[in-house]
Amino acid sequence: MKTPPPRALADAPTRVVHCEDALAWLTRAPVLDGCSVFTSLPDVSELAPMGLDAWRRWFVDAAALVLARVPDDGVAVFYQTDTKVDGRWIDKGYLVQRAAEETGHPLRWHKVVCRRPAGTPIPGRPGYAHLLCFSRGVTPDPSRATPDVLPSLGAMTWSRAMGLDAARLAVRFIRTHTRSHTVVDPFCGHGTALAAANEAGLHAVGVELGAKRARRARRLDLARDLVRDGAGEGAAEG
Repeated sequence: MKTPPPRALADAPTRVVHCEDALAWLTRAPVLDGCSVFTSLPDVSELAPMGLDAWRRWFVDAAALVLARVPDDGVAVFYQTDTKVDGRWIDKGYLVQRAAEETGHPLRWHKVVCRRPAGTPIPGRPGYAHLLCFSRGVTPDPSRATPDVLPSLGAMTWSRAMGLDAARLAVRFIRTHTRSHTVVDPFCGHGTALAAANEAGLHAVGVELGAKRARRARRLDLARDLVRDGAGEGAAEG
């Protein structure tokens, strides 16, 4: 895997997006030295015709592969929204935790991001998203603690994107608590995590199977392309 070389944060951050299958890319990659990962694994609805049980196995295996590529001095942050399939509520935070237990990555923090104002019912959908941070070697500084509940996702590029407030929180943690110079998102979609990393002065590397999405991820501009507030959206990525 080619990642940008370490640079002083004053230098212009770079962005590279590979258009290919994320798991194939991760399988070939060594440990991502100098990097942290911030990503959102796809929902079962995005991997049709894969059935629910097969997707659950795929999800845990994919999360474990992501974690296996994170260096001990980096972190892996997952942004995931639960889903409901045929009356079964699927807790993606639990699935990521299962993968982390398999790979020996302690959970360093778990935050809840409100997708609608607290107390607002959303029939058939969760009113929150998970932000979960794992690392073998990075222990958060208690003096720099951030809220465990975020009141909104923030602005979004489209209805399945990460909310910008959530993305900025995750990237800010990477920027202040690790020595990582690059943020990697193996399932980068339209590139919100990559753009947030660049905004914070970090290099970014993404992987996206869809050619159209990969092109958008390469050129996403947060000032230009954020089109809606995630608090009012019905579905979020991951």
